[in-house]
Amino acid sequence: MSTKILDRLKAVFGDRILETSSFRGDDTAIVAPKDWREIALFLKTDAQTVLDHFTDLTAVDYPERVPSLPRFDVVVRARSMSKGHRFALKTRVGEGQELDSLYPVWRGANWTERECFDMFGIVFRGHPDLRRVLLYPEFVGHPLRKDYPIERTQPLVQYRDADSIQKLPPFGPAEGQPFARIDWAARLQGEDLQVAPALAVQQGQKRNTSETSAAQTGSPRPAEIPGKA
Repeated sequence: MSTKILDRLKAVFGDRILETSSFRGDDTAIVAPKDWREIALFLKTDAQTVLDHFTDLTAVDYPERVPSLPRFDVVVRARSMSKGHRFALKTRVGEGQELDSLYPVWRGANWTERECFDMFGIVFRGHPDLRRVLLYPEFVGHPLRKDYPIERTQPLVQYRDADSIQKLPPFGPAEGQPFARIDWAARLQGEDLQVAPALAVQQGQKRNTSETSAAQTGSPRPAEIPGKA
């Protein structure tokens, strides 16, 4: 079980393991940015953990918790091919704070760190080729930040001239927005528009679908809706 990894980290690193959690088999340790790469390397090479299979690396934006905590969570997930367990290592970084690249530990972190830089603007120190991977170089901003303007129109560059090519104009304000984007300012004003349980709890709103009025009154199941088989 990956709970043994938590015990192993606490035994080796002591209070450098800032927090731990275990929820439905998702075992996680939180460490300081300065310990990020060292502990990741330990998890890969230690004989009791052997997290040799890189799975994913991404970030989560929490602008409402600043300044009590840094704005971003960065989390890497890996598993052991020989032992079959999995684990998540997490750290917290502030606006403009660089984080050591995990490319020297897991080569699979190459493109995921580039994506994290592209979408959130987090800089990974020591990455061999840190540039945008999903968006074009002229793109302004980082669209997975929760304060990215809902009305912003992209692209923000002029179309290049090319003969015999029919060009479409840029998206309008109501056309280029991601599905279900919600105005971030409205969230912080306490509107009942939360899509994340943690944010809903912080704003004193409904925590999850089981607590909604539809769930409590009994909404029709798909087979009961007219026209649905």
